[in-house]
Amino acid sequence: MLNSQRTFVDAVKKYCTAHGIAIEIRAQGWLIIMQHRAKRHLAFGYDLGLNTAVAHRIANDKAATADVLQACGIPCIPHTLFLSPKMNKYIPPQRSWEAMLALLRQNPDGIVVKPNEGTGGDSVFKVSSEPDLELAVHRIFSSSLGLAISPYVAIDSEIRVVLLDHHPLVVYAKNRPAITGDGAHSLLELALAKTPVEQRSAVLPDMLADLDRAALDAIVPAGQRRVLNWRHNLDSGARPELLTEGKIRQACIEIAVQAADTIGIRFGSIDVVEVGGVLKILEINSGVMMEALGKQHPELVDAAYSAALDKVFGNPSSRP
Repeated sequence: MLNSQRTFVDAVKKYCTAHGIAIEIRAQGWLIIMQHRAKRHLAFGYDLGLNTAVAHRIANDKAATADVLQACGIPCIPHTLFLSPKMNKYIPPQRSWEAMLALLRQNPDGIVVKPNEGTGGDSVFKVSSEPDLELAVHRIFSSSLGLAISPYVAIDSEIRVVLLDHHPLVVYAKNRPAITGDGAHSLLELALAKTPVEQRSAVLPDMLADLDRAALDAIVPAGQRRVLNWRHNLDSGARPELLTEGKIRQACIEIAVQAADTIGIRFGSIDVVEVGGVLKILEINSGVMMEALGKQHPELVDAAYSAALDKVFGNPSSRP
């Protein structure tokens, strides 16, 4: 998708048109200049500019976010930062490889290795062996100056809470694609049959990359449920399920508000995971990206961005 065709850009354009705000799209949609009377406001990427620079930088740094949350007693998934060897002249010797191997040994279920900055689930690896760790580190450091390592945990559910000044705008669960065995067909056969054609490009590549041939060709016992992707990213085939009420929704909102307050986020999306019945913060995103959600619930996405822009412009009246 072209940057200029993003759901975010469309939502901002709709808002500006409805409220008589001049808008100029630059940098193929990555930079938006808005002018309302004497007030000029900029949006960059998915950042509407409601968060401070420090809050934005911390939220964009997975290890820093985890450090702050842990220091303030907010349950979270720990992330340990490792810098690329390209940074060696700026920092004292770290013996990073030994520390990475130690984390791998300390977590028999495996570790997750990912770029320390960024979102969308790109270049995220589940690692359970030294060769896999070496490959993941090499791939990430080829394009990033830092990576974060977290323990792999069996996540029961992942819920995203989009907050604006403590108020939940959207709350939804990320349901991973899964199949149920019939005792006659392989995992790959069932995945191909179960996955709609329009979703195969999102679901199948990660599944094929994560599983070996034996796992793909194995017959799945009747009644046994298998998740096709350990990741919960919507871009990897997970489906959003709106949560409009219930105890789990309220509990996720409460811990999300605590986390947002801790680093000073006004407008952001907070990923909450349930692990063994305990809610923990996985990540905080200062730039609110809702491209995949917008395909199914465009009205909610437009309303969320409109609410944020109301905070920017002071709820300007609609054009007559």
